[in-house]
Amino acid sequence: MTADFLVIGSGIAGLSFALRAAKHGSVIVLTKGDAYESNTAWAQGGIASVLPEGLRDAGDSEELHVADTLDAGAGLCKESAVRTIIEEGAAAIDDLVNYGVSFDQEGDHYQLGKEGGHSHRRILHARDTTGREVARALIETARKTPNITLLEHHFVIDLITTNKLGAVVNDRVLGAYVLETKTGEVRVFRSDRVILAAGGCGKVYLYTTNPDSATGDGVALGWRAGASVANMEFIQFHPTCFYNPGAVGPEARSFLVSEAVRGEGGILINAKGEDFTKKSDPRGSLAPRDIVARAIDRELKRTGAPCVYLDVTHKPKGFMKERFPYIYQTLLKFGLDCETQPIPVVPAAHYQCGGILTDVNGKTTVRGLFAVGEVGCTGLHGANRLASNSLLEGNVVARRALEEMMRLYPPDKAAIEPPAIPEWEHGDTAEPDELVVIYHNWDEIRRLMWDYVSIVRTDNRLRRATARLRNLKREVREFYWGHRVNADILELRNLVAVANLIVECATRRKESRGLHYTLDYPETNDRFCTDTVLRKF
Repeated sequence: MTADFLVIGSGIAGLSFALRAAKHGSVIVLTKGDAYESNTAWAQGGIASVLPEGLRDAGDSEELHVADTLDAGAGLCKESAVRTIIEEGAAAIDDLVNYGVSFDQEGDHYQLGKEGGHSHRRILHARDTTGREVARALIETARKTPNITLLEHHFVIDLITTNKLGAVVNDRVLGAYVLETKTGEVRVFRSDRVILAAGGCGKVYLYTTNPDSATGDGVALGWRAGASVANMEFIQFHPTCFYNPGAVGPEARSFLVSEAVRGEGGILINAKGEDFTKKSDPRGSLAPRDIVARAIDRELKRTGAPCVYLDVTHKPKGFMKERFPYIYQTLLKFGLDCETQPIPVVPAAHYQCGGILTDVNGKTTVRGLFAVGEVGCTGLHGANRLASNSLLEGNVVARRALEEMMRLYPPDKAAIEPPAIPEWEHGDTAEPDELVVIYHNWDEIRRLMWDYVSIVRTDNRLRRATARLRNLKREVREFYWGHRVNADILELRNLVAVANLIVECATRRKESRGLHYTLDYPETNDRFCTDTVLRKF
């Protein structure tokens, strides 16, 4: 299949781009599962933006939003990118409203929430299922747009570039090999304008708030295509993932209790009822996520307790049911009434602040290839993401990416005749007793990353992770080339690639900064106040 624009991912970044690009040509959107399986759809808190005068919180300003973002980013944010994205925030909100997103209102004004690291109320939300509402509006609009073809259950195996085909011209993307997971057929999708918007890599860790689809596909695709990668050591661990070891099912294992709950007065306490977070930061439970996650980690190690608690029992009766109905009802389903009982929580992998290296327009180091949303590293987040800045970035950078793409590669511009793209060659179908290797390796990757490369790290732990990943990478490569591809082996291949990138970046950073904390170098070192960039070529 051929399209003017090929979009990989169906979250806010991919669909925001697709809806705008459809005015300029044909768009194919590929997603490996159901269109709603995205980190966007799972986002509870909201989208941060300083609204126009008269609609914003009293005393708030874009300058204060910039300052809060820079403070959270621990010295690694690119200030020009931060200012650009925040200044275009109000336009991003207008975009979403025009697509049909319904944010909560109080009278004629939007209801604004507050989350950790924010100095003012500036989080727009739709109760506690904001991401689901954003996904609904964008998916429904995309399905009604004539120039957009949305293909579910289409898993991108690899990007096709001129270098991979042996051409001597400057490396340029030409399309992708794509597995149709329901039939097992591999098809070629040709396009020289490709957007990576495949989200993050939370499933590389044993405990995560992400959906099962978050296996780092976008970063792995871009890296194998030759794009540079930056700052993968900065993995944000959300402080408050529901802890319920007896529950079964993906929702129970990765149910997020939104940071907005703390923004509305929820307090983190230990088993004795003590507010332990004030020992780490005067902002207590509303400090930035890296500080709160480390405070919980220290408390768990100090006491040997399996979890801490998020206490909202001091709020008025009915508050949680009204303001956070999804959280309230889900907890009730697991036998906990959060209006009378503290919520047991632990940190869990939540968001990658690094990714494919891009400018503020999403442009990568490979011609024709752009990366938008969590998969890209624009410099907005630095060493730690400020809560609810991610949905904002996804929409703003998608708009800018299209403008830059149209400037550099307009549809009517004559392109160099691309080389012929060969059909995909299938390997042998794996025997059932060999499939256990996939599941074992999947589990081993996630456990070693959790034990060695999570909230607190050491050089020794990173060396152990490197050694084990080297063996895993070899086993996965042999399996991939020797057998017919399926979704499981593709996800495993991407997981091991991303795990290696995280460990490599973490090994290079000989300091503690933001989300990267190592016992061997507990202080911040100005010598490392720069991006950790990995280049394949």
